[in-house]
Amino acid sequence: MGKNVTEFILLGLTQDPSAQTTLFVIFLLIYIVTVLGNLLIVVTVLASPSLGSPMYFFLAYLSLMDAVYSTVFSPKLLIDLHSDRKTISFPVCMSQLFIGHLFGGAEVFLLVAMAYDRYVAICKPLHYLTIMNSQVCILLLVVSWAGGFSHSVIQLVSVYNLPFCGPNVIDHFICDMYPLLELACTDTYLIGFTVVANGGAICMVVFILLLISYGIILNSLKTHSQEGRRKALSTCSSHITVVVLFFVPLIFMYIRPVSNFPLDKFVTLFYTVITPMLNPLIYTLRNSEIQNSMEKLCCKI
Repeated sequence: MGKNVTEFILLGLTQDPSAQTTLFVIFLLIYIVTVLGNLLIVVTVLASPSLGSPMYFFLAYLSLMDAVYSTVFSPKLLIDLHSDRKTISFPVCMSQLFIGHLFGGAEVFLLVAMAYDRYVAICKPLHYLTIMNSQVCILLLVVSWAGGFSHSVIQLVSVYNLPFCGPNVIDHFICDMYPLLELACTDTYLIGFTVVANGGAICMVVFILLLISYGIILNSLKTHSQEGRRKALSTCSSHITVVVLFFVPLIFMYIRPVSNFPLDKFVTLFYTVITPMLNPLIYTLRNSEIQNSMEKLCCKI
């Protein structure tokens, strides 16, 4: 059975022209805030000697990932909201799928690295700089990218050679695994199981491990001073908020068998468009060191 489909039609978020115009303005503003906010954190960390600790090294990379991750989806969403015919070619669809899962997967593992960094900083403060040296930080970053790449390759290989002989209409605003599997002209049960194991199960296990690790960290704060507890709680609460906002929608999307619900596109919208915008806000609002460094940077400029 051949691959007759050369492009897919995306139904997008809504078919109402007036609603599309409103959404275009909203998501354009969100995208601008996302890119500028995340890049501001990257520039601030790079330009501020006081932010030279491993925590800010990982935070800078998380912000860079969020800026690119949002760019994988938002420009296409904005173009479609401004177009009558919303199409995406097969190669572009596969590219969006691969790059989106590459950065999404890398972010999952990077959040694990950030949790480990906080564990060492709070539970083993005297050995922090020895354990979290530059080689270890770079190794954790490489492992994050390797994990994201492996995850993304499995997703791409699972769907790339499937026969698509029509229909080619996707009730979504992006190319993702479940909508594509439902269009394939073959039985996708085993592939769907692979997707659940590769995406949903990994997210679920990592999410539980992260919650346990932060539970251990918070429990260890009993032995710290009041000022130490306050600072650690401020940092950890930011990390936990980001973890919950990122993982809960992903688990909802990928822990179930292949199926598509009307709610899916709005859940996807949350972790592809909204969360990358919220991350810089969450970290800057709760972190006085970043705020002070941003003020100094602005004064220099």
